[in-house]
Amino acid sequence: MSVTVPSAVPSSDLADTVLERLVVSYSAAADPERSVQMKAYMKDIAPFLGLTSPVRRDLSRAVLAGTQRPDEKDCKAIALRCWELPEREYAYFAVDYLRRHVKRCSSGFLPVVRHLVASRPWWDTVDALAAHVVGGLVAADPGLRAAMDEWIEDDDLWVARTALLHQLRYKADTDTERLFAYCVRQAGHPDFFVRKAIGWCLREYAKTDPEAVRAFVERERGRLAPLSVREALKNL
Repeated sequence: MSVTVPSAVPSSDLADTVLERLVVSYSAAADPERSVQMKAYMKDIAPFLGLTSPVRRDLSRAVLAGTQRPDEKDCKAIALRCWELPEREYAYFAVDYLRRHVKRCSSGFLPVVRHLVASRPWWDTVDALAAHVVGGLVAADPGLRAAMDEWIEDDDLWVARTALLHQLRYKADTDTERLFAYCVRQAGHPDFFVRKAIGWCLREYAKTDPEAVRAFVERERGRLAPLSVREALKNL
C-alpha cells in the first residue's frame, strides 16, 4: 500500500515557543540512571531522558502554561518536531498534546497521525494515538472509516493494530460489524502485538455487549489465536 507522508513541518510560532520551553525543561530534569532502565524496559526503541510520568506531566503543564490554543497547523508542527527529537519523552508530550486537542484537527490530519504511528513504533505511543487521536478523528468524520478499512490490510503491523484499536473508547457507538470483521481479517497474524490487540478490543467491547463478544468468539474460535481468545474472554 502506498503511504502518504505528511509535508514538511509547517512554521508555527506556537510550536517555536513550546519546543524551546520543552527542551529546556525536560533536559534540566533528566535522570541518567533512570534513563538506562527505561530504555532497557522499552526494548531499546529509543533513548530516554529518565523522566517518570508524574514528573513529565508536571513539567508539561509548566511548559504549556499561558500558551494559546493551537490550530491544526500548530498541532502538526508540535507533533512532528517532537517526533524528530531522539528521546522518547518528547513523543509522549506530542501524544498527550494531540489527545488534548484532537477536536481542533480535521480529517486531513489523519496522514500525520499515520506517520507518527509508523515512525519508531512501539505500543507506548501507538496505542494512545489509536484510541484517542485516530479514534477521535474517525468519530468526528465517519468518512474516515474507509481509511481504517485500508489500515487493517496494511503490511505494517502497527498500522493494522491502530485500525483494530481505534474504536477502543466508543462503547455503544462501536461499529460492531467492522470491529468483528477486522478481528477476523487479522486473526491469523503471526505477530504478538496484533493478536493481543484483537483480544484487547474485544475485551473492551465486552464491557458494553458481553453476549455479542461471547457469541463472536465462539463462532470464530477456530480462527482466532489462543491469546486473542484468552484476552477477549478474560472478564466474561
